[in-house]
Amino acid sequence: MPPSTRTPGIRSLLFAYRGTIMPVIWRRVAYAVLLSALVAVLDLKYGWFRGGLNATPLTLMGLTLAIFLGFRNQVAYQRWWEARTLWGELLIVARDLARQLSAFLPSASPTTRATLMGMVIAFAHALRHHLRGSDPTPELTRWLSPRLAEDILAAPNRPAYLLHRMGIAFAEAARSDGADPILVATVDGKISQLSHVLAGCERISGTPIPFSYILLLHRSVHVYCFFLPFCLVGVMGWFTPVVVAILAYTFFGLDALGDQIEDPFDVMPNDLPIDAYTTAIQNDLLALLDER
Repeated sequence: MPPSTRTPGIRSLLFAYRGTIMPVIWRRVAYAVLLSALVAVLDLKYGWFRGGLNATPLTLMGLTLAIFLGFRNQVAYQRWWEARTLWGELLIVARDLARQLSAFLPSASPTTRATLMGMVIAFAHALRHHLRGSDPTPELTRWLSPRLAEDILAAPNRPAYLLHRMGIAFAEAARSDGADPILVATVDGKISQLSHVLAGCERISGTPIPFSYILLLHRSVHVYCFFLPFCLVGVMGWFTPVVVAILAYTFFGLDALGDQIEDPFDVMPNDLPIDAYTTAIQNDLLALLDER
């Protein structure tokens, strides 16, 4: 089901924990708050820091850091959205192949139809495991014949080799059914689209944001949040921990959120739910083939 577009209530906005970035950053935020509380006590009660440091350099640094974090998260979101578009294209092509198989190869045997659609379903599973570096053996042995599953598992690039065998299988089924050559070309075009999806996902997965850029942002955020209480205590007084908590949550949250969506195929809470996408493809194709 598509996610609800209903605006969450004020209670959910303020106190939601599950599915947010807070489980990732709460230790960093807690450290910043505890440090700010210690600085407030030492300065306001014992006068250690004599009203704190000059906040001007920190203000300039915060503005620059916010711009860099915004740019980095925009790039990460573009990667996330491109990945979502590619998986949407995969769903469209899978449905088209199932529809063409039913409409233009009416005399194909149930075994042939099940074999071809099993290959399409297996491709979705193989692509998901390929992007995550996990083992696709259970899904491939379920949807493919034992010999074909063995060949696919032995290939260095399993989704690419499965596309190769899929193209051969669809062409043979079309020729056996006496299908028009135009249909064969159309089906081959759909398989080429699947190859485009595979290449696009591999490009995103294999081209991370440069590590030196990410490291620079991480260090800058930690340094900024460390110096926050020393610069705010003279102005905010005993409210320093509250203000530091809000700022630390904002900067640490933006930094961690960019880390999560940078690799949209991972299993973090804000990554793409490609397990659900694969299940949707599987269920749609089985429904088009009148299978439970």
